[in-house]
Amino acid sequence: MVNLNTGSSASSDVTIFISDLHLCASRPHITSAFLQFLSSDAKSAKALYILGDLFEYWAGDDDVEDDFNKQIIQGFKQLATSGVSIYLMHGNRDFLITDDFCKAAHIHLINDPTLIDLYGNTALLSHGDALCTDDVTYQQFRTQVRNKQWQSEFLSQPLQARKSQIEAIRLRSEQEKSNKSAAIMDVNPDAVSQLLKEYKHPSLLIHGHTHRPNQHQLLVEGKTTTRWVLGDWYEQGSYLICDASGCRSVNLNCT
Repeated sequence: MVNLNTGSSASSDVTIFISDLHLCASRPHITSAFLQFLSSDAKSAKALYILGDLFEYWAGDDDVEDDFNKQIIQGFKQLATSGVSIYLMHGNRDFLITDDFCKAAHIHLINDPTLIDLYGNTALLSHGDALCTDDVTYQQFRTQVRNKQWQSEFLSQPLQARKSQIEAIRLRSEQEKSNKSAAIMDVNPDAVSQLLKEYKHPSLLIHGHTHRPNQHQLLVEGKTTTRWVLGDWYEQGSYLICDASGCRSVNLNCT
């Protein structure tokens, strides 16, 4: 467990959380909206947390010189230079991001889950996919691709070959999703309860992955936790902003 206390280097004492941006060259309106977000709303924060799936996929850090990726990196560098601390957690699409990307973008990579102090409250951060335990097929795939040996063998292949394989995996995944119920692809309540118990009942649980933005009040062993689910950036952008008075969600117009 990494216990982080968000700093206070920027002009405003707020912390912002985003997830599931799925950035890619084929959705330029979302890319433009995200870069605008980095140069405007995000600059009001002391810290920005990205809880997974920043990119539609990431084939390896040797892709940092790609023109599309370079503009995202530049946006992060400018935000970090303004005094905002940026933290990134792996998602199910970008778990191959490592030090080269993070150094280039001035980003700190954090574990899933990570516990932070958020204005005197404990907040547990996660991408959320590990909580979807009813989706047995996905969990098996997740275990496979998070294996260090698998990753080493995959990254030893040429970049274009990796991208082709990822595209094929994505296509197969979308086909499989069409045959799965919505309930199977959501978090499992028992998995959530177990996580909250493990981390001593944090005040907040903040995650993404399910693309079902909402606020839930949970009662586990007599202790209350607010579970915030972050929205995706397919049709519009959104973020969770927190300060000493609490948290609220904000939607952005991406048209």
